[in-house]
Amino acid sequence: MVLKNQHKLSRRERQIMDVLYRRGKATAAEVHAAIPDPPSYSAVRAMLRVLEEKGHIRHEAQDLRYIFIPVVPREKARRSAVRHLLETFFEGSPEQAVATLLDVSRDLSPEELDRLAALIEKARKEGR
Repeated sequence: MVLKNQHKLSRRERQIMDVLYRRGKATAAEVHAAIPDPPSYSAVRAMLRVLEEKGHIRHEAQDLRYIFIPVVPREKARRSAVRHLLETFFEGSPEQAVATLLDVSRDLSPEELDRLAALIEKARKEGR
C-alpha cells in the first residue's frame, strides 16, 4: 500500500502516530491524554481526521466512540521513514547513515557492537 503524502507528517501527527503504534489502537481522548503538551481535544480530533485522509490510520465505531488504528504496520512505516531519511540527509548512502549513527552513539556496549557486526556479516553473506 502506498500512502498519500506519507512523508508529510507534522510533529503533532508524528506524535499521534507514535501513540497509536505504541498502543495498537486508541480513542481520540486516549491520544489526547498520551501526547506531550497536547493541543485542544478538538485539534487532536482534526489531526486524526487528517491522518485518516492521508491514509495513515482508519477508524472503527465502537459503542459511541471511534477507535483509531494505524493502517500500515509499524515495521513497514519504519522502513519507509528510513528510506526517506537516507535520501534526504545521506544522499541515499546507508554507509553515511551508519557512520553518523556510530558517531552520535558513543556509548554502545560490546554486545550491541557484536550484534551490529553480525548484521553486517549477514548482509555481506546475503550479497546485499
